[in-house]
Formats: sequence, structure tokens, C-alpha cells
Amino acid sequence: MYANDGTDEPDWEPDLEDDSSAVIEAVGRQIKLWRTGVGMSRAEFGAAIGYGEAQVYKVESGQRIPKPEFLDRADEVLRAEGKVAAMKDDVAQARYPKKVRDLARLERDTVELGVYANHNIFGLLQTEDYARALFRMRRPVFSDEVVERNVAARLARQAILDPASTVPVFTFVQEEVTLRRPLGGRLVQRGQLERLLEIGQLRNVEIQVMPTDLDDHAGMGGEIQLLKPRSGETLGYLEAQRYRRLISDPAEVRFLEMQYGIIRSQALTPRQSLTFIEKLLGET
Repeated sequence: MYANDGTDEPDWEPDLEDDSSAVIEAVGRQIKLWRTGVGMSRAEFGAAIGYGEAQVYKVESGQRIPKPEFLDRADEVLRAEGKVAAMKDDVAQARYPKKVRDLARLERDTVELGVYANHNIFGLLQTEDYARALFRMRRPVFSDEVVERNVAARLARQAILDPASTVPVFTFVQEEVTLRRPLGGRLVQRGQLERLLEIGQLRNVEIQVMPTDLDDHAGMGGEIQLLKPRSGETLGYLEAQRYRRLISDPAEVRFLEMQYGIIRSQALTPRQSLTFIEKLLGET
């Protein structure tokens, strides 16, 4: 069922400070070329695909991100034989914030990923409810549309965990407090703990817990990500607040690798960690 009242849907709006606008403008131009090529007015085209003339105008002018069903219907009506529908992948990528797309590209090209997370559950491990709770806590406050956009982007990144994919190796070290903190409420926390146990059973994933009661801790400098691409040297990635840094200098990366290795040696083993998470789930 398609909306045909011409009203705008907020989650269609591209981030105009993001390079996604160039993609959306190009898609809009292509749709317009196909439409005019078959001699249809915007009103006729909109009526045929089940959308308002105003929505068609805004899509064609790059002011709105077309949804997948818009492109599917357009392909059918314009008899484009899949050429318009083929743009769905590009549009789907443009829907996500640039910083997420850049990180997702790095992760997709990675054969080994190591993460130490001390503030909350790492993004690749989060449930939808947990991710939504985190984004709704942001200050200044995110609009509902921005929250949902970020949640969708975060969940899309998790496709690399699929064992049917290229099967990179993942290691995660989570601070104990991130498991105990009931962000979003107890039900959300329980769902998140269950998700960790599920992911922890994958053969290419190791999850470790860093106990709070340790009197020696190599990770007090903050979170760490190490990514090893299919070709090239290992990279470091640091993120805090609104600041992100990709580290390629070999000397700096070696320092992070050494630090991460010590962190892993101080944490519970993967088997001990899953037992710990099971016990915590029973207490929650």
C-alpha cells in the first residue's frame, strides 16, 4: 500500500552535509530521464506508482531519498527492465550516515577485527532495542528520524557476522560494567545478554569479559579497535564523543596491538566469559 497524498516522509531526507546527496541527486536525475523518455508527466507517473506529484518532484530533484518500493514500482511502470531497481543498493548505502558507511567499508574488507569496549556493548554485538536505547539517550537529543536512521545503519553493519559471508575472525573484550548496566531497562538488558551468548557460539567469534575487580588493567586509556584488511597493514581506529581517528602509522598500530594483547590476557577466557554472561543473565 503506497501513500499517495503527496506528504513527505521525514526519513527520506538526505544529509546535505554528507556526500550521500550526490548519489541521491544522480538517482533523481536518472528517474527523471526515464520518466520523460516515456512521455509521462510527474502527475501521471506519481499516480501510476502510487505516490504524490510532490514526492516525485522531490525525489527527482534530490531532496528526498526514494524508498525501495518507490524504485521497484518506478522500474515496473517505466519498463526499465531492472535498471532503475538496480539503484536500490546505492540508495540504501546513501541512507546511512557517512561515518557509518566509512566504518562499514573498513569492516567489510577486514579478515580480523579486535575490539576492546569499556563504555557500552560494541555496535556489532548490539540488539536493535539496545542500539535504539543508546541513540535515544544522546544529548543533544536526536530526532526520532535520526535515531531510526542510525539504528538501521548499525544493524546493517552486523551482516559481516554472518557465518555464510567471508568469515573474518572477531575478538571482543567487553568491560563487565557494560554487561551489568541496564541501558534501556531490564528487558533490553536481558535481550542483549542473550544476543551475546548467541554470537559467542559462532566459531569465528570470541567474546571475553574484563572483570571489574582487577587491580591491574591495560585498557585504562580507552576503547580500541584493530582492523586487518585483506590486503595491507593492520589499522587502528579510535572513537570518543564526536571525534574519530583512523591510525595507519605502523609504530602507533604496534603499540595498540601490544596493548590489546595484554587486555585479552587479563580478561576472562572466552569459555569463562560465556559462563559469566549466562550467570549474569540468570540474575537479571
